[in-house]
Amino acid sequence: MSILSRPYFHDEEAAFAHLEQVMWPNGTECPHCGVVGTGVKIPANIEKRVRYGLWKCGDCKKQFTVRVGTVFEASKVPLHKWLQAVYLMTSSKKGVSAHQMHRALEVTYKTAWFMAHRIREAMKDDTLAGFGTGGGVVEVDETFIGNDRNVKPKGEKKGRGYAHKHKVLSLVDRGTGRAKSMVVDDLKTTTLLPILRENIAREATVYTDEAGQYRSLSDDFAAHDFTRHGAGEYVRGDVHTNTIEGYFSIFKRGMKGVYQHCGKKHLHRYVAEFEFRYNNRSANGVEDADRSALALLGAKGKRLTYEGPDSKASRA
Repeated sequence: MSILSRPYFHDEEAAFAHLEQVMWPNGTECPHCGVVGTGVKIPANIEKRVRYGLWKCGDCKKQFTVRVGTVFEASKVPLHKWLQAVYLMTSSKKGVSAHQMHRALEVTYKTAWFMAHRIREAMKDDTLAGFGTGGGVVEVDETFIGNDRNVKPKGEKKGRGYAHKHKVLSLVDRGTGRAKSMVVDDLKTTTLLPILRENIAREATVYTDEAGQYRSLSDDFAAHDFTRHGAGEYVRGDVHTNTIEGYFSIFKRGMKGVYQHCGKKHLHRYVAEFEFRYNNRSANGVEDADRSALALLGAKGKRLTYEGPDSKASRA
C-alpha cells in the first residue's frame, strides 16, 4: 500500500487527528491561554456548521483548533490537502513547483504558490548553528544564482562575473552533516565574518577556498586552511570544500530545474527549504514520514499572510 493511501491524506477528520498527534504530544494546548490537557472535543456537525477538529479550553472557555497559531491558520484549503502538500515538498529531493502542486492537489495556481511559501516558512530554522563545537571541521563557501534586479535592472546587459547575481553563503558541519545557509548582500569580510562568528564555534577548524574574504579566519577560529581552486587544487588531504559543493549542486539543480526563477525577496525561503531537506535527509537518519512530521512541527508559532505592509509575501 502506498503511503499516500493513509487516511489523513484523504479524510478531514483523520487529518486533524494526525496533526493533533504531532503538535500536541502531551495533550491539547490552548493557543489562547497556554493551558495543556484541559481541552474538550466538540463533535463535528457540518449541518450546524461545527467544523472538524474544534476544541473548547476547560480553563479560558475559548474555542480553538490545532491550526491556530500555525501557518495553516485561516486557510480555506482542507487540512488533508495541506498534509499532502507538506509530504510532497518534504519527500521531493529538489522540490515541487507550484504548477505541479496546483495540478496534483486540484487547487488554483495562486493557492498552490502561497501554500508552498507557507510550508517553506515552516521549514525555516532561525536558530544559530553552533557548528564545529568540540573542534569539528566546518566548510564555508558561497554560490551565486539568478539576477539581482537591484544591481542590474531588467533589460540591462548583465555582463560577466557574479556581481549581478544573488549571493548565498553556506556552512556545512562535517561531523553532524548539517548545513546552514543565508542570502547575503555582498561578500565583503565585514559582512561575512559576523555571520561566521555567530554560527561557528571558536574551537572549530574552518576550510574554504582561496577567496580573499576568508584570509583572516585563523584569527577567530582554532585553524583555517584552504585549497587554491584557481591553481587547479581542489583536495589536499582533508582540506577541501567538496561536501558543500555537493550541497550546492542539489540546491542549484532544484532552483534551475524545478523553480527556474526566484526574486530576491523570496530567495531566503527557498534556501530554507533546501537546507531543511539536506539537514533531515536519509543519511542523517531521517526518512520521508519523519521529515514531514518535522515540517509540521515547524509550522507552530509561525504565520505568513499573502500581503502585508511590506508586501512580505506578495508575488514577485
